[in-house]
Amino acid sequence: MAIRDDQKFSERMNTAAKARAEMLAKVKARAEAAKATADERAKERAAIAKARDERQAARAEEKARIAAEEAARRAAEEEARRLAEEEARVAAEKAKEEELQKMMQLLADQKAARDARYAARKDRQKKGRR
Repeated sequence: MAIRDDQKFSERMNTAAKARAEMLAKVKARAEAAKATADERAKERAAIAKARDERQAARAEEKARIAAEEAARRAAEEEARRLAEEEARVAAEKAKEEELQKMMQLLADQKAARDARYAARKDRQKKGRR
């Protein structure tokens, strides 16, 4: 608005006051609009935070479930390994016992053969003397 020289001081003051009032009204309108959208933004942020918390809880629950499954799987594997080791130990003991029995039988057979040869030799010697 152009200032003319023929305006009086009071008119210029009134014009300036009106301009300030209009600017104040504009600022108040923006503030009201911002307040209205601020509530909406706050609700949006709350909804986003709630969704994030739910996702984090779901991830934590999934992580705990996976950890429990992993622990159960490891326990089952450990039990299976322990049973396999026990079976292997029993089989090794059985094989060792069988080997020992075979060795004892072989030694007994060798002793019997040796004793038979000794007895035959003694018999031949006795027959030779007669």
